[in-house]
Amino acid sequence: MRKTIVVLCALMTLAACGQGTTSSAPSAPNPNAPEQNAAGDIPDNQVFVPFDPGGFTVSVPEGWARTTDGGATVFGDKFNSVRVEAVPRAQQLTVTTATAEEVPALRSLPGYHAGSVDTVRRTAGDAVLITYETTSPSDPVTGKTVTDSVERYEFWRGGTEAILTLTGPKGADNVDPWRTVTDSLRWP
Repeated sequence: MRKTIVVLCALMTLAACGQGTTSSAPSAPNPNAPEQNAAGDIPDNQVFVPFDPGGFTVSVPEGWARTTDGGATVFGDKFNSVRVEAVPRAQQLTVTTATAEEVPALRSLPGYHAGSVDTVRRTAGDAVLITYETTSPSDPVTGKTVTDSVERYEFWRGGTEAILTLTGPKGADNVDPWRTVTDSLRWP
């Protein structure tokens, strides 16, 4: 009896160490395991909360650091940011005026690389979307920079332009969170 227990213990120890097994089939993924995100990917479970800069409301990621930059409010976390601005503008921006007026000002950004200028449909109406790449600010600890992909949405209504600038590392999968932010814009 004692000999049987010792043999069973030895077999259990070998099995626990991965030895003595002949199956090479991978184990099934655990559906309850935490999501593994690449650097810059915003998690699928990110919560968004309303923010009112004056003139409109927009949902921004909950828990992100909030700073001001001139007349803009910036929400940031790690590699990502959402910049929200409300500025007076007499007429609605078009692809032509954005290309002539907005894009030249963006060219001075570090590492600027042009993308596209298009009109897109969102819940609040049409917006001019300017895409481009820039070099991120240096990390305060490591001094390293990354290439950022930027989506700048410019909405207009009744003399107010709502500008949402969404920034994240190039290659990050933030399509769904950025859509949540841009579709959340509401005029009073």
